[in-house]
Amino acid sequence: MADTITELRCILRNCRTIAVVGLSAEWHRPSFFAAKYMQEHGYRIVPVNPRYEQVLGETCYPSLEAIPMRVDMVDVFRKASDVPPIARAAVAIGAKCLWQQLGVVNLEADAIAREAGLDSVMDRCVKIEHARLFGGLNWAGVNTRVISSRRPV
Repeated sequence: MADTITELRCILRNCRTIAVVGLSAEWHRPSFFAAKYMQEHGYRIVPVNPRYEQVLGETCYPSLEAIPMRVDMVDVFRKASDVPPIARAAVAIGAKCLWQQLGVVNLEADAIAREAGLDSVMDRCVKIEHARLFGGLNWAGVNTRVISSRRPV
């Protein structure tokens, strides 16, 4: 599991197209808030939710397999028991990373991803990690545990 600052920075730097499984069109949902933040910071968001046709101005797909373009990261906003089939689909579409959001920990899905050569992150929010490692979260007085005299590239 990718858990160090260096690994997380590398994932966020290299994974620019993010399929968000379980993305809601409701503005008050955490999935919407996180995806909107990432979109505003230059990431391409690919919504995956059979309930919607469009979210955040992007076409919404019913499944990972229905996405016609290459996806770098699969960000999961689903309950932990739903993640293993999502991990298998992430492997099948050639994603580079499986990211399980805060509160989502499935060791079987983690093993599926890592055995196929994907990076795997569990129980972390992509938006919080981006703000911590690349954004100005430290300017608001939050201890980001990142000490450096150099700006991240």
